[in-house]
Amino acid sequence: MSESSAPSTLLAFDFGHKRIGVAIGNTLTQTARPLTTLHVERPNVRETALRALMTEWQPQKLVVGLPVHVDGTEHEMTQCARRFAHWLEEVFRLPVALVDERLTTQAAQSLLEESGQRGEKARAIRDAVAAQVILQAYFDEGESE
Repeated sequence: MSESSAPSTLLAFDFGHKRIGVAIGNTLTQTARPLTTLHVERPNVRETALRALMTEWQPQKLVVGLPVHVDGTEHEMTQCARRFAHWLEEVFRLPVALVDERLTTQAAQSLLEESGQRGEKARAIRDAVAAQVILQAYFDEGESE
């Protein structure tokens, strides 16, 4: 395997002001799995938590869900997610891809229900599962090649 086609680790984020869902995947298997949900209401807490994730997982690329209305128009959270993606790129010096995240929360909820997880347990991991859906969409669209 040449260096340019070596497997890469990716982290994906479902950005929110209070919580950020995180998923991990790699280009070899083209699969994503939920990793964690960061509870990050304060910017310094967010940065510390993200630095720890970057150190532990050493990703080569990052993916951020881009929230838009169902019709594709942008709204306030779209700009917040763009700023977050830009901040990640600047601070960690890694490429960041934006992925349309329309309906990912509903898809995550469906996945949780199908696996029998409901209530508090499901709420605790919903954001990480949403990040998994975002990263899997990125792989499925063939963007990682």
